Amino acid sequence: PSSDCVMAEQLCLSDSTCNATYRTLESCALAKSRLLSLDHDSRVRCLNAELDLGNSSLLHCRCHRRMKRQEHCLRIFWTVHSSMTDGYFNLETSPYENPANEEHWKTDYNKLAALVSGKNCSHLAGDATNPCLRATHVCNLSKKCFRLRTDYASICTKGAGSEDVCDRRKCHRGLRNFFEKVPEDFTKRILFCPCQDEFCGERRRKTIVPDCSFQYNTKPNCLWLLDSCLEDHICKSRLADFQQNCQPVDMSPDGCSLHNHAACLQAYMGMIGTPMTPNYVSNSSVEVSLWCTCENSGNQKEKCDQILGMFESNKCL
Repeated sequence: PSSDCVMAEQLCLSDSTCNATYRTLESCALAKSRLLSLDHDSRVRCLNAELDLGNSSLLHCRCHRRMKRQEHCLRIFWTVHSSMTDGYFNLETSPYENPANEEHWKTDYNKLAALVSGKNCSHLAGDATNPCLRATHVCNLSKKCFRLRTDYASICTKGAGSEDVCDRRKCHRGLRNFFEKVPEDFTKRILFCPCQDEFCGERRRKTIVPDCSFQYNTKPNCLWLLDSCLEDHICKSRLADFQQNCQPVDMSPDGCSLHNHAACLQAYMGMIGTPMTPNYVSNSSVEVSLWCTCENSGNQKEKCDQILGMFESNKCL
């Protein structure tokens, strides 16, 4: 089984040969992050360093979505695999452990659902026509779900209705906190609640407070959005996870190449709170998109369309 990258790094640094190889890879990754063009000899040296790791646990390490030192873990992963991002945005493999291998996060959702339908919560009976409102009420019965939802909502609505601009970075961090720390039984029901009318659909669309987390005054180019994402270890990792788990295939029953629709939805949720945050495009459909456009993309129009298409016309998603 693959160890987590923080442990693997500690093991490597205690071995002089592995330590020297890893330091080489760190300088390679730093050069790439600063967009410095490496000469032929430097590229060869970087590739050889990656190959020299051989059977080192660093080469096979992964990270967990809910681990405490996640950003540090992801930085280690991309240091070791920096050659994967050469030239294009197909990141090939996710730095995250397969969800099936991760610890099962227990939840008392069933107990809460029973509470909701019981006499103590008879005032929620009117929520039957609005599953999104019902999902919110169930979230409110959990202290953690209520607290973290309130946290991001208050951060993301600061500046709304005035000349102040919301703090998008803090808003994104609050959203990531919510989707990482609250059990999925709560977060999935809030984000993917089934709606029959526009009032419910509007509530679903506003789950992530789109005025702050999603929309800019004008739509940026999707290539700019991608560049912003690739400069951020968390966003790049979530995008790699999304590309791996939401790869569409026409012949598959669920439209997914890995035949795991749940893993795709989890990867989609992982994109929320990153520079490439997606959302529902209206209150009357379940279509989703990025807040970006491919107009004026010049000779990179095809690449831009592909980025947007991962969300707008992805059968797996």
